[in-house]
Amino acid sequence: MTIIQAIILAIIEGLTEFLPVSSTGHMIIGSSAMGIASDPFTKLFTVAIQFGAILSVIVLYWRRFIPEGSIADTFKFYLKLLVAFAPAAIIGLLFNDYIDALLERVDVVGYMLIAGGIIFLFIDAWFKKNESSGSQEITYMHGLKIGLFQVVSLIPGVSRSAATIIGGLAQGLNKRTAAEFSFFLAVPTMFAATGYKLLKFYLNEGTVSSNEAMLLGVGNVVAFIVAWLAIRSFITFLTRHGFRVFGIYRIVVGAIILILYYLGAGLTIV
Repeated sequence: MTIIQAIILAIIEGLTEFLPVSSTGHMIIGSSAMGIASDPFTKLFTVAIQFGAILSVIVLYWRRFIPEGSIADTFKFYLKLLVAFAPAAIIGLLFNDYIDALLERVDVVGYMLIAGGIIFLFIDAWFKKNESSGSQEITYMHGLKIGLFQVVSLIPGVSRSAATIIGGLAQGLNKRTAAEFSFFLAVPTMFAATGYKLLKFYLNEGTVSSNEAMLLGVGNVVAFIVAWLAIRSFITFLTRHGFRVFGIYRIVVGAIILILYYLGAGLTIV
């Protein structure tokens, strides 16, 4: 992997991780197009740079993550995240082998992108009333139900962001509140998943070279900056324009992946 390839993948990660478009699908296209999808370091790189993306959420919403006011309110915030995180963590551990098998299915990614895209074409109409009467307060039950929606995102191509935002809307939350809680929930979820995968790499593969360490550093910095910009822009865009454009985009990307897959283009899950 060259530094240019590392920067391109980090930009893709930062742009797509928190948008409801499936970062997995975009990583497949990006890494395969550059011919590095099968490189073991690419698999490590795409996992490790998620830390940069996670950090962008903490920096943007640091007042929520770092106690400033009531300790009791901060405790409740973290407890709600724990409640929402638990379902995916439990299901992920219980069905790890089955999920790993799905992660090797490029066609599954394509089909799930299209299915989610079709849902997004209608979701603004389904939850239109949420913007005028939708709740802005997350309860523990909201957190649990959103966490159950997050379980669906264990299927590659669904998009963790898409599943949790839809879950929030289904609980009567408005778009902004649902999207922001999706960002918050990404922190423990991505940290746990990324840490687990990096531990497996360390136990099976060992260390990285100095050049690879440099690429990881650059990748995390780029992913942080791009994710920071993407999150800020997404909230504004979402409240003004809704989900339809993301639905169309998902359908197009999913179709491209399936066409290339069935033509034998050699797409690889990273």
